[in-house]
Amino acid sequence: MKFTNLSQIQKRLFAWGMSKANSTDQNAIALINCASYSTMGELKQVLLGSLQGKVLEIGPGAGANLSYYPKDIDWIGVEPNPFMHQYLEQEADRQGLKNILLYRGSAEELPVKDNSIDSAVSTHVLCSVNNLERSLAEIKRILKPGGSFIFMEHVAADCCTWTRRIQDSIEPVWKVAFDNCHPNRTTWIALENAGFESVNYQQFRISFPIVSPHIAGVAKKLQSTGGRASKLSFPG
Repeated sequence: MKFTNLSQIQKRLFAWGMSKANSTDQNAIALINCASYSTMGELKQVLLGSLQGKVLEIGPGAGANLSYYPKDIDWIGVEPNPFMHQYLEQEADRQGLKNILLYRGSAEELPVKDNSIDSAVSTHVLCSVNNLERSLAEIKRILKPGGSFIFMEHVAADCCTWTRRIQDSIEPVWKVAFDNCHPNRTTWIALENAGFESVNYQQFRISFPIVSPHIAGVAKKLQSTGGRASKLSFPG
């Protein structure tokens, strides 16, 4: 019981902290070595600002992305931490999003039908899922043919670099402190092997070294059989 209570306290505190982060100016977060965009806010606006139809966001936290979506989308959030939900509802109301649904669930078992979602979104979430390959398979399952998976994730640094050595060494403690976040995941490899028709992304860094290497872009579900994944530069 003590462990359960401690876990609940941690989740509640994490949700509160994430809600405070909603006021962070994303345009103040500079992108380093990014060919097309200069700030995190600019990149998010490009990735999310023109989405239409049914949009499912995996692990939306307290709603830091909600200000970037068009107001007329049907937004579905799948958030495992129940203490985030009140903050999500408040932020959605503040941003003028009227058509929202919230589910408590995980990326490994998304609570929606096959081929029912126009776009899926993940920002800084794939680092913390329990099973990355299964999560990507679920994303493919729920997307309509030709649907898009929009992602922005911090990833492992290059092998044998000092950053990678630090990421590997602190992973056990980092996971406990930051809600199962793995700082050393080779997420781009899993994406390229997940069977999407195309995987189109750009690499960049931010100023915080442990989670500095980033990828951001779009993976497309097959319209029909055939097709191969490819790594491209995200269009400017």
